[in-house]
Amino acid sequence: MTRVLIASDKFKGSLTAAQVGVAVRVGIHRVRPGAEVSVVPIADGGDGTVAAALAAGFEAVLVTASGPTGEPVCTAYARRDDIAVVELADVSGLVRLPGGKFAPMTATSRGTGEVIAAAIDAGCRRVVLGIGGSAGTDGGAGLLAALGARLLDVDGAEIGDGGAALARLHTIDLAPVRERLAGVEVTVACDVDNPLTGPRGAAAIYGPQKGADGDKVEVLDAALTHWADCVAVATGNDMRDRAGAGAAGGVGFAAVAVLGARLCPGIELVLELVGFAEQVAGADLVVTGEGMLDEQTLYGKAPAGVATAAGFAGVPVIAVCGRNTLPLQRLHEAGFSAAYVLADIEPDIARCFAEGELLLERLGARLAAEHLPLDPTGERPSAEHQSPEAATGQVPANHAVGTATAERPSAEHQSPEAAAGEGSADHAAGAATEVRPSAGHQLPIAARDQISAGHSAGAATPQRSVAALADDIVAAASRNDSGARTFDGRFR
Repeated sequence: MTRVLIASDKFKGSLTAAQVGVAVRVGIHRVRPGAEVSVVPIADGGDGTVAAALAAGFEAVLVTASGPTGEPVCTAYARRDDIAVVELADVSGLVRLPGGKFAPMTATSRGTGEVIAAAIDAGCRRVVLGIGGSAGTDGGAGLLAALGARLLDVDGAEIGDGGAALARLHTIDLAPVRERLAGVEVTVACDVDNPLTGPRGAAAIYGPQKGADGDKVEVLDAALTHWADCVAVATGNDMRDRAGAGAAGGVGFAAVAVLGARLCPGIELVLELVGFAEQVAGADLVVTGEGMLDEQTLYGKAPAGVATAAGFAGVPVIAVCGRNTLPLQRLHEAGFSAAYVLADIEPDIARCFAEGELLLERLGARLAAEHLPLDPTGERPSAEHQSPEAATGQVPANHAVGTATAERPSAEHQSPEAAAGEGSADHAAGAATEVRPSAGHQLPIAARDQISAGHSAGAATPQRSVAALADDIVAAASRNDSGARTFDGRFR
């Protein structure tokens, strides 16, 4: 039996990782009903990390904590045994700013520290912290304060929250933090290498994204410099220039300088948590993706990490996405055999958002028809899911599974440019190029030596124009079960 593993990240702002996986699985089953398809939602260490852990069998533990501007928010960490997965974005992130209004000088990471404290108090001895998407630039001071640190001004009063307040810091007492974290291992998912301060620091590079203009950036960088001086005195180590110290407004700095945390690429941590090494063993095809494939994807994002890990297993990888700006050569170099793009079959971005799941079903059907062998028993989609031509056996034998093809979607499914022959060859719907990942790919932690290799797709099988057949099948299925679907326009 053919085995497919779908390990996609979210399509940000539209579909969760789980929704992406389910939609692609539905499409695959339209044309390969006998395939065994597993969905393993993933993330790169930012938002979606807890959701990926929960999908892998962790338990949700609800916590009420302080949001980035101090208001209480309901969040959760994921727990399995004594491991807690905490997501900064869901408690101290930009998404938690009331009304979406920036607070660059006062936003705090305190709530993230409160969630960590709750997990430790509940008996967790290993904390995995995803730190993407932060709203503040407080150097992690709020996080440490929630864990017991005393940050006092010259008069012995608490300095308060936010990056600007660090300028008033006079005395630090870290003893309560050390006591609380005794015997606790902290690992931080971090995909940036910025130092805490300076022209590449947290304030200069990321402050503007959080609402800080030029003057505010200077104030925050000076405050972070003072904060680093004080922490160096208190700990005996100066970690401000450590790669990753500037992550999440300086939370990376607090984690390594005070918590003794280990920084690790986010996708490696997530793949370890969800057991990707075990899941990919025995698979014939891996499907991954995210909303946008671009150069940034290749530097620590989830799809690239999946392609690397699957490449070590000898399993081909296909990407699905909303948009793709990577040329075919770059995709192949990163370990992707092909990319299937929503915008190629529906150029109207509004419709891609409104009908994303249905469009992903179409992509799933196409990639299955073009990359997966028919069941050895000759099983085909049921007649109700076939086009009239396929149901009556009128199938041209000019398309083989797994071979490169220049076929395009039918004119009704093309953009005007594609219909006129001006579309990018990189996005051809039938572009299924067989490539192998380069030897330079590195395997995520806890995955080396655990993955069997040598999986190959089945023999090429003559069949009807696969892109057209896939569209016909999904269209017929949609007519049959459209009453069961509901959308709210944002796939929440």
